[in-house]
Amino acid sequence: MTPVNSIITHSSPYSVSDTLDRLESILRGKNITIFTRVDHSGEAEKAGLQMPPTQLLIFGSPKGGTPIMLAAPLSAIDLPLKALAWQDTKGKVWLSYNDPQFLKTRHSVPDDLLIPINNLSTLIQHAIL
Repeated sequence: MTPVNSIITHSSPYSVSDTLDRLESILRGKNITIFTRVDHSGEAEKAGLQMPPTQLLIFGSPKGGTPIMLAAPLSAIDLPLKALAWQDTKGKVWLSYNDPQFLKTRHSVPDDLLIPINNLSTLIQHAIL
């Protein structure tokens, strides 16, 4: 799908939870750290509000992210990486993430420092196959 505002979105045939479970498994298999998972819809429900299933996975590799942050300290606002699984009002599930080129453009990160995160799209694709 064409990025909108530097966000790439793919449809997923799985539930929100299963989509992120699959991605998390793939990331762990690549020794990528899972920092946390935020269940936005679960927290909304605790507050007496309703929203379609929406969960955010925050992950990354200090070996890959730290050099980016050293070169461009403000990039730390966009790192670690994130993937958002969400369900639209029609019940369709989507998986969205920032285009790795977003960091390059937004923070003037050199191409060689983006090498560790350039395969993010491939990992995401495997999670929704």
